[in-house]
Amino acid sequence: MQQRAVGSTGLKVSRLGLGTMTWGRDTDEHEARDQLIAFAEAGGTLLDTAAGYGDGASEELIGTLLGDVLGRDEVVLATKAGISRRTGERVTNTSRGHLLTSLDASLKRLRVDHVDLWQVHVWTDDTPVEETLTALDLAVSSGRASYIGISNYSGWQTAQAATWQRAVPGRSTLASTQVEYSLLSRGVEHEVLPAAAALGLGVLPWSPLGRGVLTGKYRTGTPSDSRAASPHFSGFVNPYLDERGRGIVEAVVRAAEGLGWTPLEVALVWVRDRPGVTAPIVGARTAAQLQGALGIEELALPREIVDALDDVSGD
Repeated sequence: MQQRAVGSTGLKVSRLGLGTMTWGRDTDEHEARDQLIAFAEAGGTLLDTAAGYGDGASEELIGTLLGDVLGRDEVVLATKAGISRRTGERVTNTSRGHLLTSLDASLKRLRVDHVDLWQVHVWTDDTPVEETLTALDLAVSSGRASYIGISNYSGWQTAQAATWQRAVPGRSTLASTQVEYSLLSRGVEHEVLPAAAALGLGVLPWSPLGRGVLTGKYRTGTPSDSRAASPHFSGFVNPYLDERGRGIVEAVVRAAEGLGWTPLEVALVWVRDRPGVTAPIVGARTAAQLQGALGIEELALPREIVDALDDVSGD
């Protein structure tokens, strides 16, 4: 698998990342092990998790697999802090104290002394951005993180954070921003992507398959083993099961039929090759599902197909 630089930094990652949001909850140890092996065998290196995934269950599972399935130096380990859940409710906290405490807990669960990329999971208005960014600097200066990034920031928030880091001597520059980006979610093209390009941030798209909708699995209903059928994720998927979403999915299916590809391959190659994108983060419940994504390395969409998909999915 080809390697790409993360923004203007020296960090290199595979141009496809493995997401682990469901690990430890909907994806058990055996499936996670099989996914990690398949990903590594395909040349993948970027392994993405977060403290808030399954209340730490994802990180704990990764911690049991690293050193067993793969060596620590064989993966680029990325995690996030700032979102947690209490009694089922999502709680956000980007204060310096909370972030650093969260990082220490992540390192303990992951069984490592540092992560390669540490990201603030969300912007909050409760904490000054300067304080949040100070936590990132402390993580780097203490050796607990090699590179730092942000996630789910708007365009102006991205620009403010990146500019602040550049303006103060001695601060670590931001390496990346992780945002939702797919044929069903192109809003980041207006401000976030231009800000990232201007300020040297690599873009890590999450949910590049439109929360699974772009695979075409929901064209005739909701499969019992799908995320939309899960109590954890039904509200996450349903917004894309509307008339606009159906039209985009049908366009992807027609393109796939014409190319002899799967809809998944069309949708994933489209976002992987967008300007500024470093690596889409692909999550899968099973190793069999992941295999469909790992087969895109040699694929490239014809220009006319890209133009047609751009047209049907544009705002």
